[in-house]
Amino acid sequence: MTINLQGHEFSVNAARVEETLGGYVLGGKTVQIGHSFGRTRYFKHGWQSWSEAAWVSMKENPQPIQPPERRPQCDDPAYALSPAHGGSGLGAIEGFDGRMLFLGALRPGARIEADRVSLKGQSERENEWFVAYGAWESVLARYTELLANTLGVRGQNPAYRVWSSWYGFYSNISENLMLEVLSGLQGLPFEVFQLDDGWQQNMGDWEPNHKFPSGMQTIALRAQSLGLRPGLWLAPFIVRPSSGLFKEHPNWFLRDEAGELVSAGSVWGGTYGLDVTLPAVQDWLVALVQKVRGWGYRYLKLDFLYASALPAVRHGGEAREDAYREALRLIREAAGPEVYILVCGAPILASLGLADGIRIGPDVAPFWDNEDRRALLHDPTGPSAYGALKTSLHRLWLRPLIHTDPDVAYFRSRYTLLTPEQRQVLQDLAVVSGFKATSDPPAWLDGEEREQLREWLEANPTLTPLGRYHFKIGGREMDFEPYLEI
Repeated sequence: MTINLQGHEFSVNAARVEETLGGYVLGGKTVQIGHSFGRTRYFKHGWQSWSEAAWVSMKENPQPIQPPERRPQCDDPAYALSPAHGGSGLGAIEGFDGRMLFLGALRPGARIEADRVSLKGQSERENEWFVAYGAWESVLARYTELLANTLGVRGQNPAYRVWSSWYGFYSNISENLMLEVLSGLQGLPFEVFQLDDGWQQNMGDWEPNHKFPSGMQTIALRAQSLGLRPGLWLAPFIVRPSSGLFKEHPNWFLRDEAGELVSAGSVWGGTYGLDVTLPAVQDWLVALVQKVRGWGYRYLKLDFLYASALPAVRHGGEAREDAYREALRLIREAAGPEVYILVCGAPILASLGLADGIRIGPDVAPFWDNEDRRALLHDPTGPSAYGALKTSLHRLWLRPLIHTDPDVAYFRSRYTLLTPEQRQVLQDLAVVSGFKATSDPPAWLDGEEREQLREWLEANPTLTPLGRYHFKIGGREMDFEPYLEI
């Protein structure tokens, strides 16, 4: 059949077509919209937090990320070698007049692909789809309304102001060092003190290692005494084969149809993902979250969550993003409503309504571009300020649904290759994202930098969108578009 959108006619193939405010809702496991825009630009929306979101030219074929062992942690490995331009959950074709033909699923588990004559959607199960033609801002505003109705909304209060250990110390943290940092943060208006990777015995063995001899309660109690919410990093769905958990429960992990373990990526020398549909694994996840709550942590950064949604054979037979969403629901329930959950490396649509915040781009870094990864290995997910900026800007549409975390901003001039202008770009990105965090150790800041950090944390400027990448922040304008050109 044919539908009319903003004066343009498009052919539609779907099991059900219903008109709605701003467009149409389609029904079916697969849908297709014909267009006459040719090989224009396609809006690619990556599968999980680090996966690229950007406008790309359809005149060039997509290139697979190299090396292959990195693909599971970069984007959806099910489509790593697809010759079509595609993405997860939503996608769009740029029209002749600058507006876009948009297709977005209303439930998780969907893939959108485009070619010169059509925009296609396919889902792991029956789904509903919103199709519209119009300006970026208006179409996505309506799409978020529909997603709120189907998946729910969290993170409506202002996001916490967070100090995280990762980009100052990476995994080289210890009890004494963290107590020292806590003392140095006094007088700065942070609300969360979050320990990142480096405290645990192993990936899968979530007990304090020898660097935290007093146990994890010590840091939590000290943070609480200073008026801070204690936060802790976990990667609950991935496990190293050297861990006790892997050795004790070798049948808990995702396997392919041949019975071989499914790789969850190359980090930490290689990891595997838990089959979260197994009742024993679900019980273990609930017990883990309850243990961490018992230590006093009320802010959880859950990382590498894509691992539970990798293509594999599952005990319960569920679609993979449904399996992930159910596991996240169990964690949400075990944590309780007062615990803030930030998800990272997480499938985007499947996290909505359950997590309070979500990372919306790859890791930032104290340098601007990761050219070798980006240009030579076709991997836009490598840590860099530029990569975090680009993907985060294209995920700001999520703000009505969930807190959007673009990763940390930098204020230090020590141990960084970022210029003052580049640091300002990241600070402004955090403001427009509505999520302020840093990892700068207080001992690395001079007096002026510490004051800049304090003022930035306290500031609450009015924010006025002036364009897709252009904002008025208080009394000044910030246009991010020039910084997207490399």
